[in-house]
Amino acid sequence: MRAVFSLAMLLLVALMLGSSEAARNKKEKGKGSKGASDCAEWRYGNCIANNGDCGLGVREGKCDEQTRKLKCKVPCNWKKQFGADCKYKFGNWGECDSTSNTKTRAGALKKALFHAECQHTIQVSKPCSQKTKPKGKKGKAREN
Repeated sequence: MRAVFSLAMLLLVALMLGSSEAARNKKEKGKGSKGASDCAEWRYGNCIANNGDCGLGVREGKCDEQTRKLKCKVPCNWKKQFGADCKYKFGNWGECDSTSNTKTRAGALKKALFHAECQHTIQVSKPCSQKTKPKGKKGKAREN
């Protein structure tokens, strides 16, 4: 009885090793055909939206004679001004300008993705809020 049990365990372990080896070979095969490229300097263009001027889109990359297409997203908000490929670190919002009813803040370039051409500093503005927030302590219980 022990011999049959030992043989069954040995076969079970052999099957598990065989299936994991097959899975590993399948993963490596997929990587070799898709990720293999002799090219070192890929150049990517801007993200072009599929519909309209913002939303999901495609970015085309070229290197020597090869081309690639990557999925990307064009922002649909105020970031559209400088693109999704330029990442900035922004300071605090300034005071409200009463003549234009806007407030501004500056941003310094943090990272340019896909070799994008980005401005080193930018300035963005938004309308001043009309509401004034009460300056009470958060979480303070009301007393009736």
